[in-house]
Amino acid sequence: MRGERSDMSEDEDGGRGGAGGGDGAGDGGTDTPVPFSDQVLENVLENVLQFLSSPQDRNAASLVCLPWYRAEAQTRRELFIGNCYAVSPRRATERFRRIRAVVLKGKPRFADFNLVPNNWGAHFQPWVSAMAAAYPWLEKLCLKRMSVADSDLSLLAHSFPNFKELSLICCEGFSTAGLAVIAEKCRHLRVLDLIEDYLEGEEDETVDWVSRFPETTTSLESLGFDCVGSAVNFEALEALVARSPALRRLRVNHHVSVEQLCRLMARAPQLTHLGTGSFGSAAAPLLQGGGCSVVDLARTFAAFKSLVCLSGFRDVAPHCLPAIYPVCANLTSLNFSFANITAEELKPVIRHCHNLQNFWVLDAVRDEGLQAVAATCKDLRELRVFPLDPTEDSEGFVSNVGLVAISQGCRKLRSILYFCQQMTNAAVVTMSKNCQDLVVFRLCIMGRRRPDHRTGEPMDEGFGAIVKNCKKLRRLAISGLLTDKAFAYIGKYGKLVRTLSVAFAGDTDLGLRYVLEGCTQLQKLEIRDSPFGDSALLSGLHRYYNMRFVWMSSCKLSLRGCKEVAQRLPRLVVEVIRDRDEDDDDEGVQKLYMYRSLAGSRNDAPSFVEIL
Repeated sequence: MRGERSDMSEDEDGGRGGAGGGDGAGDGGTDTPVPFSDQVLENVLENVLQFLSSPQDRNAASLVCLPWYRAEAQTRRELFIGNCYAVSPRRATERFRRIRAVVLKGKPRFADFNLVPNNWGAHFQPWVSAMAAAYPWLEKLCLKRMSVADSDLSLLAHSFPNFKELSLICCEGFSTAGLAVIAEKCRHLRVLDLIEDYLEGEEDETVDWVSRFPETTTSLESLGFDCVGSAVNFEALEALVARSPALRRLRVNHHVSVEQLCRLMARAPQLTHLGTGSFGSAAAPLLQGGGCSVVDLARTFAAFKSLVCLSGFRDVAPHCLPAIYPVCANLTSLNFSFANITAEELKPVIRHCHNLQNFWVLDAVRDEGLQAVAATCKDLRELRVFPLDPTEDSEGFVSNVGLVAISQGCRKLRSILYFCQQMTNAAVVTMSKNCQDLVVFRLCIMGRRRPDHRTGEPMDEGFGAIVKNCKKLRRLAISGLLTDKAFAYIGKYGKLVRTLSVAFAGDTDLGLRYVLEGCTQLQKLEIRDSPFGDSALLSGLHRYYNMRFVWMSSCKLSLRGCKEVAQRLPRLVVEVIRDRDEDDDDEGVQKLYMYRSLAGSRNDAPSFVEIL
């Protein structure tokens, strides 16, 4: 589950303030001579539109008329592209000339679950080349699920003299050599966040990238490298932290011991966000051997008056947990999603966390641990419960009991991701009544088509209650034994749902038809291991041009049905993705990815991708 556990503020469509979904880079034609009166109007519009920050409002404004289209493009400073193949780099850079910040996404989200083969695409190279020529004053860049080479990072570092922020989320292809160039050449760098990335060559000799930062006082405000598998030069890291007075966010990797963490914290008592690294068994001998006692660690934490977010905790040692008690009262975010701790170990920590708003944890805390959260964290807004063992046949540790407790104790909840092995309709109905402000509801019942574990009935009424009672719902993930009735509920009541994920669920093609006809705001549809076939796929022909993408894997699609979609919707890109060992003559389609694009079919598709 790459990308699910490290970013405590995962963005939603256009949520970072950029352009919406990539469709902002529309038709060109802005270089023709403009009459004097129109030029005056555009000057006035530019002064007004520069205060328009909502990406949805900006997209709407650009559709009013040609002068508004031009003025909106001239005043846009932040660009959000939800699919790197939705528009060509040339088209985007020719329309938007004054961009300072870019958010760019690549692979489909199911790449996080290893359902997208390696080398599928989403290369950053054409984008960085275009931006290097068009955006000399680029300051911020966020890439998600992109393939990034060291040469790309080198070009970035040499092309933007005022570059300040780089965030790489679930990216791959680069190494510590690329990080070294960024650290050395980007002299104004404020943010370097590496989140769930896969670095190349970490088993071989790595580059000491931390030593490449300027030897003078830096502008660093955020540094996160918890996903880097190799050890860093700790002396250089300690010196870097010491000469970075603006540093507020620091996330270290598992090679940093608790003793070393103490030293870093002593250098930066101004931190607001801390990723602790291992915090565990490897550090226990140091603690017990006098290098840094638990009392010393607690004293160090007590000096952190501004700390609001704690994460990391890989291989956590339970005897270290009391050291964080002094900061728990101020915490608004706590991430235990890599910490295999029990309910008894969690309770003494959580009872201090009265102000907690975001909490991520493994299901190893069981229902008892979630009951403790519900009793204390009355202001909780987001909860994510991940499985300790993500396999379908695992026993699981949380159930409907924990879900009911959370719904009763945390009435302000807006977002929940809940992995479990057994659930009841009654529990989901209770949540829908107690937490009616839910915007995100993702219930992942692991295993195939599991019913209400008490009554044996389908989970239709539970999910039906969610879409009926939670009027603000935007994102929904469903699973378990579901009939067409559940999908009819979603189509009828889920009018604001933008993202729907279906796993191991479904009955007949009619179910998907209900959704595609009823959910008029649907932008992203993700389906895996469900019995939907060609009839269901073809029922959405009227919707696909208005959606960002559709992903279907392990369904009952045929190549003939996919070709019919491609023929009837020629401006839609329809990709059939085959695993490398699949027979090219196989009529069945294992993976289908469809998306809207102003650029047409991509030219970098590997051999296992057939574009229809």
